[in-house]
Amino acid sequence: MTTLRLGDTAPDFEQDSSVGKIRFHEFLGNSWGVLFSHPADFTPVCTTELGYTAKLADDFAKRNVKVLALSVDDAKSHNDWIKDINETQSTTVNYPILADSDRKVSDLYDMIHPNASATATVRSVFVIDPAKKVRLTITYPASTGRNFNEILRVIDSLQLTDSHSVATPVNWEDGDDVIIVPSIKDEAVLKAKFPKGYKTVRPYLRITPQPNK
Repeated sequence: MTTLRLGDTAPDFEQDSSVGKIRFHEFLGNSWGVLFSHPADFTPVCTTELGYTAKLADDFAKRNVKVLALSVDDAKSHNDWIKDINETQSTTVNYPILADSDRKVSDLYDMIHPNASATATVRSVFVIDPAKKVRLTITYPASTGRNFNEILRVIDSLQLTDSHSVATPVNWEDGDDVIIVPSIKDEAVLKAKFPKGYKTVRPYLRITPQPNK
């Protein structure tokens, strides 16, 4: 088992799901992806997470992101549970849940942490870009529900910083000022790239309005 690091290629796999067989890279196509695991079906925290994720369908779609959940229960259990999620969370689950009963994907992505549970997956999150590279990993304990608004925030940052020579500062939200990367020093290049201007706090800390996406 290999620990996935940022920049690694996300392993491909074929696995059953709540909507049938899924081949991961084919499923993603040219989209970004969020792959996230949960410990088990019919559990309270997971029910709230999957329900809230369904409510974010439009937010993920406008960022060109496909969502894929996972647990080690089978597809029938997933589909029975989805009815509960839809009813209790007042939503419609509109993305697949991988049925990883043989732990194939869990092992590929190191989602089972024996000191936490020998059989259940922890709350892992992987953000994967269209080149199939891992861009973000987060691991939560089973007792703590994830903040999916934070996951959207990070995707906004990744997509912005991929296309502009900027980084996003602490607590940044979409539309806030950003930081010019220190490697750009030529004044002509700065004027061309940042027509809105910038403020030099220190030579290495230059603040500019967020560029247009």
